[in-house]
Amino acid sequence: MKIVKEALAGTLESSDLMVKVAPASDGTLDIVINSEVIRQFGAQIEKVVRDTLGKLDVTEGLVVIEDKGALDCAICARLQTAVLRGAECQDLDWSVLS
Repeated sequence: MKIVKEALAGTLESSDLMVKVAPASDGTLDIVINSEVIRQFGAQIEKVVRDTLGKLDVTEGLVVIEDKGALDCAICARLQTAVLRGAECQDLDWSVLS
């Protein structure tokens, strides 16, 4: 799935996160994670982000995560929403996301 425009999902409320996606100008996948709990859960947050992007077949773009202590399921849902908005996808096979 190709990200063709900037998109946002989420909030900056406690226990939530804001996800921003944008097209990549150089064909790479850049992930930026800012979190209040990066020391304790940074590796897990990155794993969830990379796994979710892999399931969506996103190989290039800029993904910025502003985490306020969200659970894995919230990270996955917000990221899926942002990517789908940024890709303007209409025909997603939802079974790949379960």
